[in-house]
Amino acid sequence: MTSNRPYLIRALYEWIADNDMTPHLLVDAEKPGVVVPRGYVADGRIVLNVATGAVQSLVLGDEAILFSARFSGKSFPVEVPVGAVLGIYARENGQGMLFPEEDADTAASSDEPGAESSGGDNGPTDGPNDRSPKRPALRVVK
Repeated sequence: MTSNRPYLIRALYEWIADNDMTPHLLVDAEKPGVVVPRGYVADGRIVLNVATGAVQSLVLGDEAILFSARFSGKSFPVEVPVGAVLGIYARENGQGMLFPEEDADTAASSDEPGAESSGGDNGPTDGPNDRSPKRPALRVVK
């Protein structure tokens, strides 16, 4: 099966926008293929406002999210592979979803065991001592 991440991103984007909130993407800016202004990256992450009033030509595709946005008054083309999206949430109340980090092999082939988890199922490699130092976290960015 294909990844469910692009479908969830589109659904949550629509849900957030339908509730008159501001959708934001949390992106791992260190992933290959991520094109964002590097001056706005902090700790390898960037938060992008993807509200219709903040971006132009937004495409929420199956492989990548594309749009143009202004950073410090200058237009910049943004490209984010779907696998680099760590979360989507509403700025106003933080409601949304965080996604597990994907490595390139997992994103390319979901035929491998454990490539897609169905929720609360912890695989055999996820033990109580398996704490990744790069776990996504939401924080207010002003």
